[in-house]
Amino acid sequence: MTTGKIDRKRLIFPSLAGLYETFSPASYSFMRFATDAVLIPHGIQKIMLGSAPNLATVIDKQMGVSYPLIWAYFAMFAESVGGICLAVGLLTRLAALIIWIEMGIIIVYFQWQFGYFWTVRGYEYALLWWLLCLAIFFRGGGRYAVDRLIGKEF
Repeated sequence: MTTGKIDRKRLIFPSLAGLYETFSPASYSFMRFATDAVLIPHGIQKIMLGSAPNLATVIDKQMGVSYPLIWAYFAMFAESVGGICLAVGLLTRLAALIIWIEMGIIIVYFQWQFGYFWTVRGYEYALLWWLLCLAIFFRGGGRYAVDRLIGKEF
């Protein structure tokens, strides 16, 4: 952890040091929150539209796994409940791991064939989530997390 003190001599705009010192302690928690505040609507939309059977059909076609409906519910759970937990920092590492696994599956089975760019259904966006969740998994909830408030971390 850093002390929060910024070396003004290293800054191009030294007058911004106070701003950096003020907001840097919350920057990691903000990044963790933003990562999944963007993902949560995907899960909520799937729940509200009751799209598990449709998603199960796509999962069965792309992956050919047994019990595709269970996998569809897993995706809905990861994006909604896992996303909420990660956003507030509750069971942070477990939530990050669950979403990391889901994003890995999405990248390999659903988007790899389309290439990198998300504008043509590529894996760019899922890769960003995958990388962020990997970093969050290793770092944990951070300063402003429910895990820290309760004094326990997975």
